[in-house]
Amino acid sequence: MRTLRRASAPIAVAATTVLLLAGCGSDDKDDQDDKAGQGNGDGTSGGPQAPGSPGSAKPPSSITVLAAASLTGAFNEAKEAYTKDNKDQDVKFSFAGSQELAAQVKQGAPADVVATADTKTMDGLAGEVNSPTLFAKNKLTIVVAPGNPKNIKTLADLARTDLTVVLAGPTVPVGRYARESLGKAGVTVKPKSEETDVKAVLTRVRMGEADAGIVYTTDVKSAGDAVASVDIPDEFNVVAAYPVAVIKDSRQQGPAAAFTQWLLTPEAREILKKYGFAAP
Repeated sequence: MRTLRRASAPIAVAATTVLLLAGCGSDDKDDQDDKAGQGNGDGTSGGPQAPGSPGSAKPPSSITVLAAASLTGAFNEAKEAYTKDNKDQDVKFSFAGSQELAAQVKQGAPADVVATADTKTMDGLAGEVNSPTLFAKNKLTIVVAPGNPKNIKTLADLARTDLTVVLAGPTVPVGRYARESLGKAGVTVKPKSEETDVKAVLTRVRMGEADAGIVYTTDVKSAGDAVASVDIPDEFNVVAAYPVAVIKDSRQQGPAAAFTQWLLTPEAREILKKYGFAAP
């Protein structure tokens, strides 16, 4: 009997050890399951998010639009209206003279849409853009200081030797239009400077660095009381046509096309009209 008792002791110990180990293993597994169930503490699982789940929302599709400087005010307001109704899209602008925008496109700048202030510049991008669409028109005016202290009344007055006149450069659409307008009136003007875009011409006059310049009617409208203007008769005026196109190398063809098409909607037309643009 003593021999039997001694033999059973090791067996009992071994059985107890097995039970203890089994219990520990079960506890470890339960801890792991609890941690998996707890997730990130924000109600979401710690594993990968399923497509379409709240935690996997895609960021808005972003497009970059290269736009003529004269579109600055209108396009900034248009963006607010467009993205309000298209929350899955974002629009970024880069404003400059149309000739500079064309150079950027030809150099492969990362952009999706280009909008110029003339068809000639857009025609020069035929190999780089999809078919353009006209979306707005503009006209020229003479910009002067508030109150018109130099008493400028016509294009002919811009040839006066007592005036400091600035124009945009001849490769800039508004500069080319201005020279065409002056040519129709038979007036020769020697500008003090040739600016890179229409906003620079406006700034020169607004800052008192020039007595007059030729800009778009929309630019004078956006400047408010900071400047005044003198109308150019239709017989001497030039109508500027604004085309927009999707750049062929854009990786956002769908969103880019959607924005260009939206520019033709009544909502967009109203915004453009507010800034002085006419329908094409």
